[in-house]
Amino acid sequence: MKPSDFNRRRFLELAAGSFLGVTARDTFGAAGDKSAIPPRIGPAKQLIYLYMAGGMSHIDTFDLKTGHDNQGSTRPLNTNVDGIRVTSHLPNLARHADKICVVNSLTSTAGDHEKGNYFMHTSYDQRATIRHPGLGAWAQKMRGKLNPTMPGSVFIGKESRFHGSGGFFEPEFEPLAISDPKSGLKHAHSRIKEDRFQRRLNLANDLDTEFLERYHSKPIRAYGDMYADAARLMESPDLAAFSINKEDKKTRARYGDEPFGQGCLLARRLIESNVRTVEVSFTGWDTHANNFTSMPLLCQTMDRAVAALLDDLQRIGKLDDTAVVLTTEFGRTPIVNQNSGRDHYPKAFTSVVAGGGFKGGYVYGKTSKGAEEVIENPVAIPDFNATIAYALGIPIDQVLYSPSKRPFTVAHKGQPVLDLFA
Repeated sequence: MKPSDFNRRRFLELAAGSFLGVTARDTFGAAGDKSAIPPRIGPAKQLIYLYMAGGMSHIDTFDLKTGHDNQGSTRPLNTNVDGIRVTSHLPNLARHADKICVVNSLTSTAGDHEKGNYFMHTSYDQRATIRHPGLGAWAQKMRGKLNPTMPGSVFIGKESRFHGSGGFFEPEFEPLAISDPKSGLKHAHSRIKEDRFQRRLNLANDLDTEFLERYHSKPIRAYGDMYADAARLMESPDLAAFSINKEDKKTRARYGDEPFGQGCLLARRLIESNVRTVEVSFTGWDTHANNFTSMPLLCQTMDRAVAALLDDLQRIGKLDDTAVVLTTEFGRTPIVNQNSGRDHYPKAFTSVVAGGGFKGGYVYGKTSKGAEEVIENPVAIPDFNATIAYALGIPIDQVLYSPSKRPFTVAHKGQPVLDLFA
């Protein structure tokens, strides 16, 4: 290596460390290897991640096995695409089948809620020694914010333990959590006059100056930046995006009055304001008992909200640029248990993707006659996440290092399923 080459690389390493908070290996990837997967041309800019917490039954939603004993009382419904059927509990999504891509061949090794949730969000097994970043954090880290005033990622729901976590990334990559979409962003409005508020901010900055000069570390700077971002958002017109009560009653009714429906409405507003990623969680899918009385209610809530979301994203011209993912930690047992329920089943289950360059009116993968196992085109969780990452333009094999200098990629060893793209 020429001295000039070394000096150039050293300069980039120092510059990246000083200004970007990363190392040269973060920037250039593992050993400078060229990716075997060319980057996606015109990737999606944003992500809406709809998480059905508890384990959504595949055989009672998108992978029906009519005529088989495992099907139980769930009945099929034809959609607006020939050959695609869904449960009769999803009439609105049946009219949107031309917009969705159904993946009926997901398979996992994690049959526990906590581990399955973590694995689905990160592509890594849960460890006590490290927290891995979720897809939202990776998208923001690798592609930056779209709107500098708004948070890079937002989580909407009450159970947020592993949903879209920032993991070992800097604090600014942790999602902003909103438990109640109807309440919006609490405590965002200052109760004191603007000039007084600004004087207090200036005083706080003056008091912090000596400390920051003495302890000029990346985490401390990151927390300071987050504080400044919060203050800037409080004074911005973008704050209105968090207030779904600004929508008319007819629009709010289309999404449904349940927290998930209103969360999807808030997600649409945040996407309009160029938040990079939004996750909406919907709990209650753990149907160990009374599966056939619970599923109609769960599906009704999901059906109304997701259909309205797809409608509005298309209407405002955001569907092509937004990857919409509807997923869960695992499926349910095809065989009905003694409590008329279905138990945990990671061996085979279903997820749905839409927008963001994915094929519409398409079904990928196949399970056996009774939905017990994948018999065609299996998709492991890291492969599914690699597919989402590819849709978002995140380099699949880009290596970033944890504080302990361990190398990680966005989807572990997963490879994108290119057949899902139009």
